[in-house]
Amino acid sequence: MSSKLIYRTLRPVLSSSGLGIGPGIRGHVISHLSTVRFLSSDTSSPVSGNNQPEKPVQTADGKVISTYWGIPPAKITKPDGSAWKWNCFQPWDSYKPDVSIDVTKHHKPSNFTDKFAYLTVQTLKIPVQLFFQRKHMCHAMLLETVAAVPGMVGGMLLHLKSLRRFEHSGGWIKALLEEAENERMHLMTFIELSQPKWYERAIVFTVQGVFFNAYFLAYVISPKLAHRITGYLEEEAVNSYTEFLKDIDAGKFENSPAPAIAIDYWRLPKDATLRDVVYVIRADEAHHRDINHYASDIQFQGHELKEAPAPIGYH
Repeated sequence: MSSKLIYRTLRPVLSSSGLGIGPGIRGHVISHLSTVRFLSSDTSSPVSGNNQPEKPVQTADGKVISTYWGIPPAKITKPDGSAWKWNCFQPWDSYKPDVSIDVTKHHKPSNFTDKFAYLTVQTLKIPVQLFFQRKHMCHAMLLETVAAVPGMVGGMLLHLKSLRRFEHSGGWIKALLEEAENERMHLMTFIELSQPKWYERAIVFTVQGVFFNAYFLAYVISPKLAHRITGYLEEEAVNSYTEFLKDIDAGKFENSPAPAIAIDYWRLPKDATLRDVVYVIRADEAHHRDINHYASDIQFQGHELKEAPAPIGYH
């Protein structure tokens, strides 16, 4: 059967599935590709026949990527009609965080594993505090490069376990990867405000390499320990951002306008400031604290994560 015949056969299905131009998610308009290419092994243009790309892809800085297989991105607009400018996340990835969460909660160590996890985090905190002291922006960037690791490692290992055992994860793969992506967006926000120096990049490179491998081994050996360590790390992150807020309120740190990426990601008002950004990031960290202590509690009680509902979309 030819590709044209297949397309004519599937066209009603594609139309009913939303391909074409129409309303997108939460009021955002999405313009998809006008045509779909099926089962083609011919890489030449059907029009020119000279191996030229049908639709070259243009990057954000105006450069053209000349490849036949380039897929032009969907044209997405905000509810007010303005163009959506971010490729790192889409409108449906944005959210308004729950800032009413209790940021003072602490899991009191009650057994050897808890005490070991708590002592580990407290030991790691000492050199960090000595180095950064009140350099909140630099501290935040280092913190986020580390904080984005546990969710990715945990999600990856659960993904492999799901494949190996031919079983569902109960949604925990998605929940942990959401956490990792959220932490990465924290970093993408901070680099809009400050660029790390070369020695800070070197520190990040070293710390991330050591922490990734150490956390990977910890998760393989004892997932409940790994999640407890992450829970305590998130508690320290909450405390760090609380100190950041205090210095902003005291006038020790400039309360500059919030970057555009933060306004769109957390759906902040257009006149939002750095304080608003730090405030919602602290709330995010508190949610990650809860998720990881919850995951550890599940396993301490002799259950697997898949047996409990995963906190997907817990913001």
